[in-house]
Amino acid sequence: MAANNKTDNYHDEQNKQNIIKLRNVLDSLPGFCRTFFRGIEEYTSARTRLAYAYDIRLFFEFLHEKNSICAKMEINDYPLSLLDQLTRMDIIEYLEYITLYQKDGKDVTNDERGKSRKLASLRSFYNFFYQNEMIEKNPAALVPLPKKHEKEIIRLEPNEVAILLDQVEEGTKLTKKELEYHKKTKIRDVALLTLLLGTGIRVSECVGLDLKDIDFDVDGIKIRRKGGYEAVIYFGEEVESALIDYLEERDHIVPCEGHENALFLSLQNKRISVRSVENLVKKYASRVTTLKKITPHKLRSTYGTSLYRETNDIYLVADVLGHKDVNTTRKHYAAQADERRRSAANKVRLREN
Repeated sequence: MAANNKTDNYHDEQNKQNIIKLRNVLDSLPGFCRTFFRGIEEYTSARTRLAYAYDIRLFFEFLHEKNSICAKMEINDYPLSLLDQLTRMDIIEYLEYITLYQKDGKDVTNDERGKSRKLASLRSFYNFFYQNEMIEKNPAALVPLPKKHEKEIIRLEPNEVAILLDQVEEGTKLTKKELEYHKKTKIRDVALLTLLLGTGIRVSECVGLDLKDIDFDVDGIKIRRKGGYEAVIYFGEEVESALIDYLEERDHIVPCEGHENALFLSLQNKRISVRSVENLVKKYASRVTTLKKITPHKLRSTYGTSLYRETNDIYLVADVLGHKDVNTTRKHYAAQADERRRSAANKVRLREN
């Protein structure tokens, strides 16, 4: 049994895969980039470093394609001194380029959020070498982040949540082919959707759950948060009931080798993937509302909104959702606070009618 644990810990496996991917990307970057990634290793996850690597690679690919001097060298051969030769305008042109460019014959676009993230990666990259006195200039710091337009937060209303769960149980609006799968996955899907809606956990946290992570004595689940730390999230009666129903079914399933500990299994009897959960949420939600694009993250927003409405405690919501900065939570749920303030207008009567 001990041997299985080595292959079955979802988060450790994901971490290993990200490290391998990062090494492959580093092979396509200038040699001096390795110094940066070693320098940030202590305080970043492999997933974060991989995201940085993709963004930095895109920057060098842009230079190789559009900069006449850089085009004469292979990307691997770029010297560190190149960073000092680039200007603020080079970075501005890069941001203009990634608005729309082609990759492997396909159009790729970036809105202001995508541009902001890529510029933030470039700023961290430049800042590392500048602070370590390895370069003399830091043009990335001179380029302002694109102004972000706040997106409307999409969430399900209470009646839509009820309709969604009814649809997962009954499958009345599914196609004939979908109904064939629904017979096999209904109890699992009800448990999975009820858990997401009843706890607000991330989809990655959900698929990473092992059987041993559920404790019905305290009605809690142990999850691995972003950043690698563990937390216990508590659930109510509806989640408890759905999980018990699923576990009775789960007891009769023989998982594939290496997936024995996984809580939620696919039809192939392997740990269910993030993509599969995204697809099943999309499948059921599309039968409930055509006006809202519902994803697992929107179910998280739905839970956060409901919790804030019930408690009016932004710090509790931040803690349960695993937000490191309460301002992130406040930004997302400020509209709810505004609704409450607006409702106060008619609470106090100055004169009796």
